[in-house]
Amino acid sequence: MASVVSSTKISFSICPSEPSLHFLPHSNFQSINFRTKIRLTVKCTATNQPRQQHSKKDPKKKDKNEEGDEKGVNPVGFLTRLGITHKQFAVFLRERHKAFKDIKEEIFKRQFMVKDIAYGFELLGLHRHPEHRMDFMDWAPGARYCSLVGDFNDWSPTENSAREGLLGHDDYGYWFVVLEDKLREGEEPDELYFQQYNYMEDYDKGDSGVDIEEIFQKANDDYWEPGEDEYMKNRFKVPAKLYEQLFGPNGPQTLEELEETPLEDGETRYEKWKEQHKDDPPSNLPSMHVIDQGKEYDIFNVVSDPAWLEKIRSKEPPLPYWLEIRKGRKAWLKKYSPAVPHGSKYRVYFNTPSGPLERVPAWATYVQPDPDGKQAYAIHWEPSPECAYKWKYTAPKVSKSLRIYECHVGISGSEPKIASFSDFTEKVLPHIKEAGYNAIQLIGVVEHKDYYTVGYRVTNFFAVSSRYGTPDDFKRLVDEAHGLGLLVFLEIVHSYAAADEMVGLSLFDGSNDCYFQTGKRGHHKFWGTRMFKYGDQEVLQFLLSNLNWWVVEYQIDGFQFHSLSSMIYTHNGFASFTGDLEEYCNQYVDKDALQYLMFANELLHAIHPNIITIAEDATSYPGLCEPISQGGLGFDYYVNLSVSEMWLSLLQTVPGHEWSMSKIVSTLMGNKHYADKMLVYAENHNQSISGGQSFAEILFGEANKQSSGSEAGVLRGLAVLKMMRLITFTLSGGHAYLNFMGNEFGHPKRVEFPMQSNNFSYSLANRQWDLLTNVGLHQHLFSFDKDLMSLGENQKAISRGFPNVHHLDDTTMVIAYIRGPLLFVLNFHPTNSYPTYNVGVEEAGEYQIILNTDDEKYGGEGLIDAGKYLQRTVVGRVDGCRYCLQLQLPSRSGQVYKLTRILRV
Repeated sequence: MASVVSSTKISFSICPSEPSLHFLPHSNFQSINFRTKIRLTVKCTATNQPRQQHSKKDPKKKDKNEEGDEKGVNPVGFLTRLGITHKQFAVFLRERHKAFKDIKEEIFKRQFMVKDIAYGFELLGLHRHPEHRMDFMDWAPGARYCSLVGDFNDWSPTENSAREGLLGHDDYGYWFVVLEDKLREGEEPDELYFQQYNYMEDYDKGDSGVDIEEIFQKANDDYWEPGEDEYMKNRFKVPAKLYEQLFGPNGPQTLEELEETPLEDGETRYEKWKEQHKDDPPSNLPSMHVIDQGKEYDIFNVVSDPAWLEKIRSKEPPLPYWLEIRKGRKAWLKKYSPAVPHGSKYRVYFNTPSGPLERVPAWATYVQPDPDGKQAYAIHWEPSPECAYKWKYTAPKVSKSLRIYECHVGISGSEPKIASFSDFTEKVLPHIKEAGYNAIQLIGVVEHKDYYTVGYRVTNFFAVSSRYGTPDDFKRLVDEAHGLGLLVFLEIVHSYAAADEMVGLSLFDGSNDCYFQTGKRGHHKFWGTRMFKYGDQEVLQFLLSNLNWWVVEYQIDGFQFHSLSSMIYTHNGFASFTGDLEEYCNQYVDKDALQYLMFANELLHAIHPNIITIAEDATSYPGLCEPISQGGLGFDYYVNLSVSEMWLSLLQTVPGHEWSMSKIVSTLMGNKHYADKMLVYAENHNQSISGGQSFAEILFGEANKQSSGSEAGVLRGLAVLKMMRLITFTLSGGHAYLNFMGNEFGHPKRVEFPMQSNNFSYSLANRQWDLLTNVGLHQHLFSFDKDLMSLGENQKAISRGFPNVHHLDDTTMVIAYIRGPLLFVLNFHPTNSYPTYNVGVEEAGEYQIILNTDDEKYGGEGLIDAGKYLQRTVVGRVDGCRYCLQLQLPSRSGQVYKLTRILRV
């Protein structure tokens, strides 16, 4: 058995047997063919050599903790920490962890490093190669023939096809098409068939007319030690001697003489050579010895000097010399015209058992629909260096508290039309900064065919929606947001995909199970969308690379994973949940989907340590925000969906005087074990877009039947909205808050996208920003929301510890809680005001009102006297506290007090 050890230095940082991933910085590699001399040390042996281990350990000593089988890893760690005992769920977590390790090993068999599965976009799709050509690669295992068609070849299915025998098709179903740049008339082909070009710079080192032989000679002189290239220079010396011995003038003349000719074996010749050169001066050649192990199938074993092996392995290949012959962009454009020019339209052509198909490539980065309503096509986006967007800003640091502004680019304008990335950048981003938010979350950005789906039925996962602008327009949006100190999050939909066959991934290669499950599992139970096959390695590569693509290409700072319940369960989350852990590990749970989420979080956080991932799951799957090493899924935050549902239910079905304070507090505080991981919102886009009404529309519109006059109804609605936002923002205990675009000033109308039912009208698919220019209701509400965000920024209102609710009275409808030096007091009673209301505090001192929902500048009545904005504690045990404050509490109002001076009693 022979093994070959190369002299090239290779560093591994991942082993499939390791419990966690440790990554080296990723580099963009391009394949090259360097004409140089590579020396190998050959070791032939008759015995099987064990795989080299990273470190030697005593087999008797095992790194085990109380529950886990690896150091620092416990598949049921969070159950143990929380004191939960559930045998079935514990077994499920252990099996899931084992399957997770097995998938890593399978990936390691095909990838140089496990993290490379998230860099598929560097190979797949259409890319420019340094050797004056374009390379196209896509995955279509069900196809029999593949070619690239477009306006650059008059849509010919035969001109640019994958050629058999030239890596055109492999056993995994990948197709590879090479499109050579066209030589201009009157130009001669390159002297070097491997000539490379630098497409970003006008000139490079190769433009100086350097001689290739001189470059190679210099490379060899610098790389090889004296005498090390002896074999390369005299490679025919031994064969020539053997030839002379056999066929020379003194060689055998007949077959009988040939059989009698004594031929020395390799070991004998080596021993003679060593005896002949025993007195030679020392050289840099390695000292080698031939050892015969005495076995029939053992020819020889070459053993080299370990010091020499270490020296040769430490050498770096002379790759920098390769760049000496690279030419610049001007030389390339003078000699060649691009095979696929910038802006070219193209599709991929497949011949399948079902017949010929044309599809938009799965890895296309820019897609546009046909203006005549026909099949969409991909656009090759490769602007010249002087036209390409250049980044100006770096992403801001992630704050301890996130105040997220959720927005949809298309409806962000005031006019009844689709707004653009440029409109959003110039008009909406400054408003978000002024409003006091520190992050934006974009929905509907990834390419989707039908506008009315709000972007949730994605067709092209690597492309920004062309209806808003170009890829460079989106880069400018992200860059300007970073310049304003705003993080940029993207709502990503990997839980399902559009079922469209002409532009999406459904039946991509003519087969039903290319990217998706077969049968009923391949379709969403109610929405008709396609469900991914998460257990397939190619699908894993597609989805993981897609996440990494948005970070690498567009510098996205985080993701909210949409509708996890659709992917985690085979019933797509449409089932009754009682809270029993058995419901999270039974036959309806898709273990492959959970493992994909684990992979997504582990790889994203390893490659991009500052990334933020948010889970949106209506079923509150256990361990969403627990570390993967402890049995969790690894998310940074989870969305508390029950809060907005509670507010909607109270507004629509419960009279104001019957609101339960206990229910409000318990819903807002959620799971105390993960309170700091919770993202909350009073309302997001779901209330406005999903066929419902915004809270402002409910409170200010004709649906309000509880007020006798319009002015009273406005005051009630304004007061309730401010109270809802104040308590949602400050009581949840979470460090993240979200608000949908327009709700900060009480947008009076819902969102309705153009569709057949409204005659494709855009009248409700916009935002009425002009309401902020008039003094009144909307300006008052915006002023309050801005000061509320300032409370989070300047007073750290949501980044402090868990709130302590020390006063809760369902009769008076008053809630009071403490968070650091801040005291929050809210009176939800619709009619009862309290001139003197005792609320307990632990610290004796002076408390100053820093925010009052009833302030006149917020559209309130200003019922609290100016002299009562500063309160001093009195001795008296209230709410289990040693001191108390005697406060004035107007009905439907909330106040935030800050301890400004401590008194020693």
